Amino acid sequence: MNQIAQTSAPQAEPPYLRGLNPPQREAVLTTDGPVLIIAGAGTGKTAALTARLAHLIFTRKAWPSEILSVTFTNKAAREMRERVGRLVGDAVEGMPWLGTFHAIAAKMLRRHAELVGLQSNFTILDTDDQLRLLKQLILAADIDEKRFPTRSLAGLIDQWKNKGLVPADIDAGESERYANGRGGELYQQYQTRLIALNACDFGDLLLHMLVILKTHRDVLAQYQQRFKYIMVDEYQDTNSSQYLWLRLLAQERKNIACVGDDDQSIYSWRGAQVENILKFERDFPGAKVIRLEQNYRSTPHILGAASGVIANNGGRLGKQLWTERDVGEKVKVIGVWDGPEEARRVGEEIDIVRRSGKSLDEVAILVRAQHQTREFEDRFIAIGMPYKIVGGFRFYERAEIRDALAYLRVVNQPADDLAFERIVNVPKRGLGDKAVARIHQLARATGTPLTTAAARILDTDELTGAAKKSLGRLVGDIARWRDMATSLPHAELARQLLDESGYTAMYQAEKSVEATGRLENLSELVRAMEEYDSLGAFLEHVSLVMDNEGGAQDPQVTIMTIHAAKGLEYDTVFLVGWEEGLFPSQRSLDEGGVKSLEEERRLAYVAITRARRLAVILHAANRRIYGQWNSSIPSRFVAELPPEHIDSETTMSGGASLWQANWSDRADPFADVARGTGRGPGWQRAAGTGSTFTAKPARVVESRASAISLGNKGRDDLSLGMRVFHQKFGYGTIAEIEGNKLEIDFEQSGRKRVMDSFVTLG
Repeated sequence: MNQIAQTSAPQAEPPYLRGLNPPQREAVLTTDGPVLIIAGAGTGKTAALTARLAHLIFTRKAWPSEILSVTFTNKAAREMRERVGRLVGDAVEGMPWLGTFHAIAAKMLRRHAELVGLQSNFTILDTDDQLRLLKQLILAADIDEKRFPTRSLAGLIDQWKNKGLVPADIDAGESERYANGRGGELYQQYQTRLIALNACDFGDLLLHMLVILKTHRDVLAQYQQRFKYIMVDEYQDTNSSQYLWLRLLAQERKNIACVGDDDQSIYSWRGAQVENILKFERDFPGAKVIRLEQNYRSTPHILGAASGVIANNGGRLGKQLWTERDVGEKVKVIGVWDGPEEARRVGEEIDIVRRSGKSLDEVAILVRAQHQTREFEDRFIAIGMPYKIVGGFRFYERAEIRDALAYLRVVNQPADDLAFERIVNVPKRGLGDKAVARIHQLARATGTPLTTAAARILDTDELTGAAKKSLGRLVGDIARWRDMATSLPHAELARQLLDESGYTAMYQAEKSVEATGRLENLSELVRAMEEYDSLGAFLEHVSLVMDNEGGAQDPQVTIMTIHAAKGLEYDTVFLVGWEEGLFPSQRSLDEGGVKSLEEERRLAYVAITRARRLAVILHAANRRIYGQWNSSIPSRFVAELPPEHIDSETTMSGGASLWQANWSDRADPFADVARGTGRGPGWQRAAGTGSTFTAKPARVVESRASAISLGNKGRDDLSLGMRVFHQKFGYGTIAEIEGNKLEIDFEQSGRKRVMDSFVTLG
């Protein structure tokens, strides 16, 4: 009797359910059948996913080894394992199928490797090994690797594998994408060679398992029986191969729970397909859809602004984020005159945050493209603002920038052996290690710099054939560039040098997202040079920048791309460069039309929702591109921000906002994109046609115009002893004036010689 009474007594609520809101509880307790959990930004989806996993184990619906739980990153997998471990104890150690797609697929493949011609101890190639193998095949096929770079083929093969395509699936149209129709042939050769080496690349891990599951029904049945429950995080980021793999495994039991947010699908460039989450209910009829809409991160104004933007996308699953947090500040929208002022204004706003007692660790600047970071880095160094770059290198530490700087250093200083050594075979000139070693030997024997030794070795028989010819061309180019440096503006010299050396062409031929970003960085480097009087002055500035490393333990402002910020959150977020062509990216619109526009809008949604307390959006009326000032109009996403959630400092004369004036002159402001031009209305409209930027004093507008139009004539509004401001060096006092050149004693940077067009009255 006592035993029965004890059994019938109400059980205490499991710890994993405590603190969950009703939709989160529903996501945890709905265990059987297909479930789609639409988890908006900041709605506690990790807590729900972890609790669901704990619930399956705690209620003994499945042994830990009978649950497949897939994440996208090792970090997410570790966090999941740790959190579940705190809820269910040692049982988590029995979960061999909790991990990333690639980790789980690799474990499966080692059990069935022989079915695709591999042995269980196969090697997984890294990127360098993959490129080396592909290059061998390209050379053997007598294909010009300069015209058809190895990286282009590697990227194409990766795309095919992400789509679940084996060599036999590649039709003539796809094959035409490399080397005039030889892409499919090389893909087949590559796969054959991998099998011979008992190796595979990362794309093969899923592709091979997909082939095995499709062609060996017994293996598929084995895993369908093993996995009683399947859980998938970030489902909106799955590619075709991952989607097909999951669908096969889930077809028998259909106990699959996918967590994701179609509004945060921002990785199409690496194969992700938002369609996978949009068609979940078609793939699994009768699926339960649960929406997590209570946001625990951001204020109502931030959520309202983000929701107003994303509502312009079509084909969404739909949700309405809400929060119980205090209303907070409205989203700030600030219009500035140009890029340098944008950096200054952000610095001022961050100073306000710092003086209020808040930590710089809770401040982030999010850019659309990596080249945008340079302006902020230089500005922060000038004013002593500690910062860090997340998800990449500091601007001047990036490989392409270091290469370009090495070329410039060799031109500026013939004895710079380290710089010469870096560029002697970049891009590839057929100069192997032996040839470079001989140049070193001669330099040591004669006590001369490497550039001198390289010139002298051409008069000997040490080098022959192609190596001698290519070295001779480089030596001649360096000498010619040094002559040009005496008469040509140093920024123009840099442009010509990068073109004539073949360095720019190297990345243009690559035709990848990474290569495009590198070219943008090189353009930004040349743009930065225009602000300095000489090549030597610019290189000195770079040396000071490279030497400026704050203590890692000190609070720092975080600078990163919006893509890198996904999953992160900060109290204060600055969203910069919200102009047409920059964000949304013109390149994306040109390549993908409306589909790419919608992904750019999802990126805007992700950016805004990174902020907990304050989001500040900035756009500039002018950007300098390739040495020319170009007028800009605010991003269409600025126009989509609901007025009730924003405070704007940018106005048009007559009271109408600038973006309304640019975007309200047609019923459908996206018609240009739909037609494929990618440009919205007002694209060519010159800045200043009826517009007034009230946030900017008129004298700065004048000085910026001076930067374009003045020659050697000095400004008549400057005099000795006057206090001025420079965008890089901060405040200072004019010590000498010579035509349009000034010597200024800067308060933080010492005495510098600068052009008068780059200072404003202080």
